[in-house]
Amino acid sequence: MLCARRLGGLRAGLRVRRVSTRWSPVGAAFTVQPQGRRLDWSGERGGLFGVPELSAPEGFRVAQEKALRKTEQLVRRVCAMPPGPRTVLIFDELSDSLCRVADLADFVKIAHPEVAFREAAEEACRSIGTMVEKLNTNVELYQSLQRLLADKKLVESLDPETRRVAELFMFDFEISGIHLDREKRKRAVDLNVKILDLSSAFLMGTHLPNTIEKRLLPERIRHHFELAGDHAVVDSLRAEAPDDLVREAAYKIFLYPNAGQLKRLEELLSSRDLLAKLVGYPTYSHRALQGTIAQSPETVMEFLEKLSDKLSERTMKDFEMIRGMKMKLNPQNSADSPPRDHQGSPEELMPWDPPYYSGLIRAERFNIEPSLYCPFFSLGACMEGLSLLFNRLLGVSLYGEQPTKGEVWSEDVRKLAVVHESEGLLGYIYCDFFQRADKPHQDCHFTIRGGRLKEDGNYQLPMVVLMLNLPHSSRNLPTLLTPGMMENLFHEMGHAMHSMLGRTRYQHVTGTRCPTDFAEVPSILMEYFASDYRVVHQFARHYQTGQSLPRNMVSRLCESKKVCAAADMQLQVFYAALDQIYHGKHPLRSSTTDILRDTQERFYGLPYVPNTAWQLRFSHLVGYGAKYYSYLMSRAVASMVWRECFRQDPFNRAAGERYRREMLAHGGGREPMLMVQGMLQKRPSIDDFVNTLVSDLDLDFETFLMDST
Repeated sequence: MLCARRLGGLRAGLRVRRVSTRWSPVGAAFTVQPQGRRLDWSGERGGLFGVPELSAPEGFRVAQEKALRKTEQLVRRVCAMPPGPRTVLIFDELSDSLCRVADLADFVKIAHPEVAFREAAEEACRSIGTMVEKLNTNVELYQSLQRLLADKKLVESLDPETRRVAELFMFDFEISGIHLDREKRKRAVDLNVKILDLSSAFLMGTHLPNTIEKRLLPERIRHHFELAGDHAVVDSLRAEAPDDLVREAAYKIFLYPNAGQLKRLEELLSSRDLLAKLVGYPTYSHRALQGTIAQSPETVMEFLEKLSDKLSERTMKDFEMIRGMKMKLNPQNSADSPPRDHQGSPEELMPWDPPYYSGLIRAERFNIEPSLYCPFFSLGACMEGLSLLFNRLLGVSLYGEQPTKGEVWSEDVRKLAVVHESEGLLGYIYCDFFQRADKPHQDCHFTIRGGRLKEDGNYQLPMVVLMLNLPHSSRNLPTLLTPGMMENLFHEMGHAMHSMLGRTRYQHVTGTRCPTDFAEVPSILMEYFASDYRVVHQFARHYQTGQSLPRNMVSRLCESKKVCAAADMQLQVFYAALDQIYHGKHPLRSSTTDILRDTQERFYGLPYVPNTAWQLRFSHLVGYGAKYYSYLMSRAVASMVWRECFRQDPFNRAAGERYRREMLAHGGGREPMLMVQGMLQKRPSIDDFVNTLVSDLDLDFETFLMDST
């Protein structure tokens, strides 16, 4: 309650930003045909995201030098002052001055269409990264924070958010080994550098294709692969290929072990373990899970084992159903047929089978051809639907705003103002939604500038980018979304609203800067809204006729997602368990491939394929090391919030306000389990998490029967 009162006081002290005449309805911003042209860089213009220095690539050097000068001033200032609450404020300002360049540059280096901008941003990232490493090993700076946290009376006088942020800064210091003696500190720095290099090299290796002499491939399937001279190039698993032999060949070739990649993974895992032990943790997993919902690897494994046990029977039924579809489409694959030249009997289910055959089962049972749904999901209508949902739940609306010249990096980027009915302007969302050459094929959320309370009493408005890869509209056709695209849009907008509605005092914990197993909760919760007919009915209209999307079509879509969902979830449990074992006790009990085989047999059930090493393609081991379980736990929390607070009425304003007050407003400034407990009015157990995930798999027969009558 103390945090809630403090939040109210913070709102009351802020100047309300009134509605601007430059704002237009959000749907209109996305119904205008995007041109997809490169911007005209001639003439006078402002800078990217309104940063004056970034009107040209050279401005990154100016911005980074300005940030570095300010950083040096702040370091001198905080080291010279007596410990107190202002110590944390200055640490946060120091962090903000670096993040405002680094976060922006992190986005620009991958998304800007101009090479010069990308290269300048890359250099800025390196420069800021070097400064961060220097700060992490600055003993005098560390001691200024240590003096604060060592004074019990001072610590007790701090409000909970300030105390948590101080502890988070200290955690960042200590995982770099700054509290160690000089020799060990140098070792920690060296290990951090090695881990960074190994992570980058391993990540690159996860995407590289494998080649095989084309003569080794059956002639009838060679045309499915890129041919280069005497070799065939395999760059993916071809999971959707109708031909069983194509999927089998792709699986075995793409996952064939690479000695260099295997060595990189082993060194990465070993180096992480050495660093964790050096800074005082039993394993890397213990270090990675500090401050999360789970808190410890023991809790994570309990969660995964209980979930696996609960899923086991359902998973076996899914596998039988998939096997039945495989035999139905391949009647020649009977027990009486001679075995083919691949592992197992013809009717045996193999790891390359479920993605393809489960898709066929969904299509057969439910008529969910995307082309039937797309006309009802124009981008403009979906954006209006999001604005309406946020308005009814949270008193927040989305408006289009015309960017200034030079503010955006492509003419089809749309700028949205996020406006509260009484608080005014909350922040900005830049929507980089459309396909273009050299743009990364990923849907994601980038924080460009975090929110924080500035020394002058004003609030620094958050600024984010949402990146999608949607088709352009044409002269006669608006941008139409498939159901999957619509759900992804809602998911990413959940991240954006987390950033917009977080009203933390410190940018270090703003919005999505929170533990990984909590960060996905708001975005996954939005998927439940996107699947509820009462929500979809508000905006899903045929772009030509204006007809509403029929309720039975929404029901079919929702129920189709549950087909073979137990097997899909079981696969995620396997991945998460593998991640925990790799980052658990070292030295590992056997090779990473042997561990993969054993874990797959225990947690998935389909046979391991000899001479394959899927773990060498497991790119999430880099960014989600010891935290891959987070998606499952976040989904469990989101499901519980949906069931307890929104399932009865998805537009419940009281529940929406509580959601903002208890969860969104705090960013990472409060322990995640306390936020979950505040929202649910109880502290959920591991069994609660498991049960809600499993119950999500149940078919809604009552709804389906009602819709079919």
